[in-house]
Amino acid sequence: MAAVDALADPERAAGSSRFFKSGPGQYGEGDRFVGVPVPRLRSLVASFRGLDARGVVDLLDSPMHEHRLMGLFLLRDGFERSDTEAARRDWVELYLDAVTRGRVNNWDLVDSSADPILGMWLLDRPRDLLTRFASDDDLWCRRVGIVATFAFIRRGDPSALYEIAPLVVADRRDLIQKAFGWMLREAGKRCDRDELVRFLETHAAEMGRTALSYATEHLDADHRAALRAKR
Repeated sequence: MAAVDALADPERAAGSSRFFKSGPGQYGEGDRFVGVPVPRLRSLVASFRGLDARGVVDLLDSPMHEHRLMGLFLLRDGFERSDTEAARRDWVELYLDAVTRGRVNNWDLVDSSADPILGMWLLDRPRDLLTRFASDDDLWCRRVGIVATFAFIRRGDPSALYEIAPLVVADRRDLIQKAFGWMLREAGKRCDRDELVRFLETHAAEMGRTALSYATEHLDADHRAALRAKR
């Protein structure tokens, strides 16, 4: 933590607090910031590579946003560098514990970890955890379930996303809308555009405006307008 704190910038911290909506009643209410840009945090990973699970948990349990993000970077690094299934499983279990305890509690924390840790772990395993998280009412757990499908999408397989779609399609929270629309857009671009269009033709009326807007970004203007008219 001291290495992160040494890079602190109070002015940046104040800006981050506003950007990540940490005010009363906002999605990041109560979060606190040191004021360290992400590239500087990433540059520290090599220096602390090999930090044990207890050290990672200490970072994840910190009230400071950048400490938790650093913990997730190190958790991901440990997971990716592990050469046995047992070791990889240990890192995944540490991640799941952090998510369920509310330590992965802002969109950047979710987006930097859900796909490369949980998603990658599940590529050749049952997908029950995706269903579990996508069906959770908690904002961050649900976003984890959505964004983790990106690991499948990047491999050319959108099926995980379409499997959880019924669990999230009616959620009108902005950060769920954005994550769902983002994954749909990527599924159309990277996997099968026609499959995305069929999904949208069927479900556009159920979708929120934001999710539909994100999902249709790469379609032509007339097609986007036709789909949005279904709402």
